[in-house]
Amino acid sequence: MRLEKASVPTRRAFSERLVEYGEINKDFVVFESDIGYSTYSYLFGEKYPARYFNFGIAEVSTMAAAAGVATSGRTVVVSGYGVFLTMRALEVVRSFICYPNLNVKILSSHGGVTAAIDGVTHQATEDVAFMSTIPNMKVLAPCDPVSASAMVDLAISTPGPVFTRLMRDALFEVYSDNTGFKIGGSNVLREGSDVTIAAYADMVFQALEAADRLQAQGISAEVIDMYSVKPFDEDSLRLSIEKTGALLVVENHQKRNGLGYMISNWLIKQRKNILFDNIGLDDTFAESGKYQLVIHKYGLDADAIEERTKKLLKDKE
Repeated sequence: MRLEKASVPTRRAFSERLVEYGEINKDFVVFESDIGYSTYSYLFGEKYPARYFNFGIAEVSTMAAAAGVATSGRTVVVSGYGVFLTMRALEVVRSFICYPNLNVKILSSHGGVTAAIDGVTHQATEDVAFMSTIPNMKVLAPCDPVSASAMVDLAISTPGPVFTRLMRDALFEVYSDNTGFKIGGSNVLREGSDVTIAAYADMVFQALEAADRLQAQGISAEVIDMYSVKPFDEDSLRLSIEKTGALLVVENHQKRNGLGYMISNWLIKQRKNILFDNIGLDDTFAESGKYQLVIHKYGLDADAIEERTKKLLKDKE
């Protein structure tokens, strides 16, 4: 599968769609924590200054204000760096947004180690675990500009809190404008028969590259974009693993309490007797550095996926 280089990062695609959606829905407001030029939420502020509020570097207060406004019936989009929105403001998100199930949508940028050269303080590698653990929160992780844009419509039209995990740099494009997305959905990007590789966000591209290499070696890998991390698409996953009998989950996140943990727990409940492995950060912080070098060092790239897939399939023999 040939990937086209993306013209914009997912964080910008999301914010550009927010500007367009501002004409469709004239009621929602956007809050940010003095990072709007990085998340590109400033684009919304330029078009709708009366609906855009900068709270400064104060994620806790930003989330608390969002909860207050949402209580009045308005939808609030909160933008910022994922590491701060999910950890610094975690208690407010849990108790004042998720518990009352309010319409607060989180535009979370720099997910996983995609922050790369910004250093470990800006790498959100535990965010999916925190957000997916809280009741009522839905978690989305688009991989390219088209899916990121679609997540705006999906998040705002879905009742209750929604966390959307976006990336720092422009990577690749895989979707066309008419692709459909839904809460609890996924998309099979490449069909295969020997192994299922489930990934989300930037790991989708590494999985596709690995699948190409495996195909050249006679191994047929099915690649699923699990863009809806919580809830994840149980039906599509079930159909795929019943066909392949082997599953590798790949995520730019700590292995502990990520999508791999959720799926492994589901497999146990389903009593599915299949081969399973999970790639992610293995209880470690990542170093600061260029993105491709960082994901290679921590075993998150196509090289690692290719190697782990072949190792997994050896157990089939």
